[in-house]
Amino acid sequence: MVRFDEDLAVVYDDKSSWKTMRRAAGRSARQEPGTPSVVDIGLVFPQTEVGGDRGAVRAYGQRAEELGFTHILAYDHVLGADPAVHQGWNGPYDVDTTFHEPFVMFGYLAAVTSLELVTGIIILPQRQTALVAKQAAEVDLLTGGKFRLGVGLGWNAVEYEALGKNFADRGRRIGEQVELMRRLWTERSVTFSGEHETVTGAGLAPLPVQRPIPVWFGAASRPAYARAGRLADGWFPQMPPGPKLDEARAIVAQAASEAGRDPAEIGMEGRVSWGVGGAERLIDHVERWRAAGASHLSVNTMGASLGSVDGHLKTLTIIAEALRLRPSR
Repeated sequence: MVRFDEDLAVVYDDKSSWKTMRRAAGRSARQEPGTPSVVDIGLVFPQTEVGGDRGAVRAYGQRAEELGFTHILAYDHVLGADPAVHQGWNGPYDVDTTFHEPFVMFGYLAAVTSLELVTGIIILPQRQTALVAKQAAEVDLLTGGKFRLGVGLGWNAVEYEALGKNFADRGRRIGEQVELMRRLWTERSVTFSGEHETVTGAGLAPLPVQRPIPVWFGAASRPAYARAGRLADGWFPQMPPGPKLDEARAIVAQAASEAGRDPAEIGMEGRVSWGVGGAERLIDHVERWRAAGASHLSVNTMGASLGSVDGHLKTLTIIAEALRLRPSR
């Protein structure tokens, strides 16, 4: 059975697929004619560069909406490893790298903006499945159904240990986690007995607006591409447009077809970074993603020596003007 929510313009069906008609209706209308953009252009929240100031979070979200960006995507890390303890540590983040917890931050942003909020990604296998389902449902309610749950496996065994989860079998567990979450988002009472998850006659209340919430996968390997094709509503490639992306997309499409799914219904969100080359380079990269078939795009301003949140906000204005986004007000 297919049902249509006129307020959200989202189609849900009983196969857990989704089609965001908002893309063609609401969001693209915020882009000026002739812009070289993909359908949705959002931002990567600069987790590592804005510190713990809640005012910076509010200012960033509100300015992003004013400028016409469609969504904010946030990375996830619960804990950072101390290099003094973990000798030879070479991860991109450590104990001193700041990360706001995405679900909590999104609850705050939902009160001060009407942007779509996206996790990119939540490290799902290191978290309790039912709790993530509940947190995601709450964010979906607070945003009025403008939420995508991006999930992935992560790479930091230190976090897994601290959270009491097994790092070694994370790839085998994530599919079952997604299956259970989708049932919890769509059924009043769930009984589920899997290899790793058990729920006996229990459910979430209130249920989310989107039933089910769209689940997007981070993917950077052949098994992950295939997993995205089988299970995901959309995916986040970890490479730019080119032969490697073409190869990855082929794996996603083949896995989707083998699972009886339409590959065309699986979204793809690209990512571009602000830096050397400025607006001209940014426009070129956006156009490359559009040509590659991306449904969404996020612009990352971290790592560009912008300093405080004020530096990021000034750059957002430059980016919005370069992409000819239409201000919301």
